[in-house]
Amino acid sequence: MSDEGSDADYDDQGPNLGSYEGERNEKDERHGKGRAVLPNGDIYDGQYENGKRHGQGMYRFKNGARYIGEYVQGKKHGEGVFHYPDGSKYEGSWVDDMRNGYGIYTYPNGDQYAGDWSDHLRHGQGVYTYDNTKSYYKGTWVNGRRQGAGELVHADHKYVGTFKDDKPKGEGKYVFNHGTELRGHYVVKDVTRGDDDDEEEPLVVSEAIWRCGDVAVTENLVGMSPQQISEA
Repeated sequence: MSDEGSDADYDDQGPNLGSYEGERNEKDERHGKGRAVLPNGDIYDGQYENGKRHGQGMYRFKNGARYIGEYVQGKKHGEGVFHYPDGSKYEGSWVDDMRNGYGIYTYPNGDQYAGDWSDHLRHGQGVYTYDNTKSYYKGTWVNGRRQGAGELVHADHKYVGTFKDDKPKGEGKYVFNHGTELRGHYVVKDVTRGDDDDEEEPLVVSEAIWRCGDVAVTENLVGMSPQQISEA
């Protein structure tokens, strides 16, 4: 859905053109505190300046979504919270009606991203936490995808390496909580899925495949047996 809202607040003149109650300036423009019911059923309650939404306000969409925060010249700009009809929520910085800067987005399934945004996309440094496992990715994002250096952290181990197009690629290592490190690299290959007898065309997908290298142990585990290391 669009979270921009109506581009313009209509004046309360003529049939089905919405309504407005509030302050005006000498030019009879909406100016100061006011409440507008727009022709499409949306409602804005907040500050105006020279006919445009400007300052603090709350915009309610007829589908149940709502934005509470700052406006500049009719657009969401500054700090604000947007509640989406699917139950997700964004709290953070806006520029020209789009998520830009630092913000926290909570998804309908409970996952959460906290970090940098650019034009509605995860872009820059950020942390994405998976609600069902509490695992999280911490690192670089480009245009909504994991790209560059990052860490994928789980309860008992983490992967440290480079990501490309949302998948691990190139040199990296698995670091386990008991002190061992498994080094290697990921290669991305196209894999065909589907049975040969399936009438439908096979699905070709890109998968990251791990190529194992050497194993290292930290100093406090040197001299221990493999069994002792596994139990550490």
